[in-house]
Amino acid sequence: MKRLIQIALATIIIGLPGSLPAEDAEKLAPETIKLWPEGKAPAGAGEFENAHATLTIFRPQKPNGTAIVICPGGGYGTVVGAEGAPIAKWLNTQRITGIVLKYRLPKGNPHRPLSDVRQALRVTRMRAGDWSLKPDRIGVMGFSAGGHLAAMAATKFDPGEGKTTDPVLRQSSRPDFAILVYPVITMGPDTHRGSRNNLLGRDPGEELIRLYSNELHVTGNTPPTFLAHAADDRPVPPSNSEKFRDALLAKKVPVKYLPLASGGHGLNGYKGPMWDAWQAQSRQWLTGLNTVKK
Repeated sequence: MKRLIQIALATIIIGLPGSLPAEDAEKLAPETIKLWPEGKAPAGAGEFENAHATLTIFRPQKPNGTAIVICPGGGYGTVVGAEGAPIAKWLNTQRITGIVLKYRLPKGNPHRPLSDVRQALRVTRMRAGDWSLKPDRIGVMGFSAGGHLAAMAATKFDPGEGKTTDPVLRQSSRPDFAILVYPVITMGPDTHRGSRNNLLGRDPGEELIRLYSNELHVTGNTPPTFLAHAADDRPVPPSNSEKFRDALLAKKVPVKYLPLASGGHGLNGYKGPMWDAWQAQSRQWLTGLNTVKK
């Protein structure tokens, strides 16, 4: 009986097998909002700057309460569109709300994108009632350099400011789960050099390299994580995902690592059997999360 209840809950959570047809899932027009409504975003060291970061919310017709903030890749030098809206639309077919983050490019200042992904998670929690979400079912997903950003969200979060009157800043920035697809994880020897140059500058010191190597900052409170990586990924070696998996296992954090036989970086241009595999298995993984409940 207990097993039947678990299966029923999983079906409700992820929308399986009752997933919506794509045409029904896309009936609600996406909404784009400013991440920093006053136009002033933190730039580190107590400084602020004009910001154009946005969130685009893709809501399914019948949301199941789960939302995922999506961080597209682009080597921290651009934001790749193919890893944003199409992913959100796929999530909608699973009754999951997809929220695409167009984050600030760091240009050597890692505080910019990190502040943006934290704010995105806070805003999503604060707007949970408006968007038919459960505030304890807010995850993060990232691809390539966006995977590094999502991994930073999973390792560099805070519980929110309890005494502030700002309803956004009161929210926790911790994602409830993370899905990382061919992610940049480390800033060490196995990193994607272009991503590191754009994030930290061309000659970062050892302290910066360690601070932004996500595998070194996993704790027992890091959220459950799903990773997928192709064995033949040359720009971002699969050792990136392996390092994060090993760090999670060492801290006894639930983790699923899906090694893919081929596809390279970008998994054959976001199509084919390897692309389908991470989508199907991440979807199944979400149904089994104990933290994702009705």
